[in-house]
Amino acid sequence: MPEMPEVEGLVRYLRARAEGLVIAKARLTAIAALKTYDPPLDSLEGSRVTGVERHGKFVDIATDGGAHLVFHLAKAGWLRWHETLPATVIKPGRSPIALRIGFDDGSGFDLTEAGTKKSLAVSVVRDPAEVPGIARLGPDPLAEGFDRATFGALLEGRRTQIKGLLRDQSVIAGIGNAYSDEILHAARMSPYALAAKLDEAEVDRLYDAMRTTLAEAIDAASGKPPADLKDAKRRGMAVHARAGEPCPVCGDTIRSVFFADTDFQYCPTCQTGGKILADRRLSRLLK
Repeated sequence: MPEMPEVEGLVRYLRARAEGLVIAKARLTAIAALKTYDPPLDSLEGSRVTGVERHGKFVDIATDGGAHLVFHLAKAGWLRWHETLPATVIKPGRSPIALRIGFDDGSGFDLTEAGTKKSLAVSVVRDPAEVPGIARLGPDPLAEGFDRATFGALLEGRRTQIKGLLRDQSVIAGIGNAYSDEILHAARMSPYALAAKLDEAEVDRLYDAMRTTLAEAIDAASGKPPADLKDAKRRGMAVHARAGEPCPVCGDTIRSVFFADTDFQYCPTCQTGGKILADRRLSRLLK
């Protein structure tokens, strides 16, 4: 799933290429992907792109017509940029392409989604806050005003495992499964640690790890075309999706915990005092 650094990379890429261009074509090929009906999708045609912003994991393309094209790539969605938009007709239901946007200079992009479970979401709204997922977002952890005190206040009284809290978009926007693994590894903290029980030194460590990990990942993503962002993300991971490999810090074997339809990775030596986490979601440390 694309998370804050990859989405920020996409936003910066689109900002550099699409701002100032006129949307000449907006074609939907996956009906379920469009979550709004007013304004209609075709109202974007003839409008000039005036800005591209990120809200958590949402991309927001603003136009001079007052409408915003907002999309969330979900688990298996992606953006494919074309310097020259293909002329082929997309047949609904027979292509991974969910939406095609073409600009007046001949360039454009497709939103694609792999797999059978379709979660990619597209909205056309007058205000990004009309998108429910954006309206529910917590603060951006890299925002100028998101300081250590603000972060500490979010943790107070929350008897929630820190792994889940970092992924909760209503608490902190933009962090998903992969970067929560990386942040917790950098902070030398168990995914099962309870937020409310962290001491001041642990909160300091977690805050610094979160800001540093995300900032470095955004720097690595910036300037890369969409086609290269996924590989760049994989290369930058220390523990996520690296089960069975040696930890780059201590050399211990990276472990996985599987639950529901996903999993997470951690280093026992760096994060849990050498103890192995039981392989079920609500378990405690094995004794």
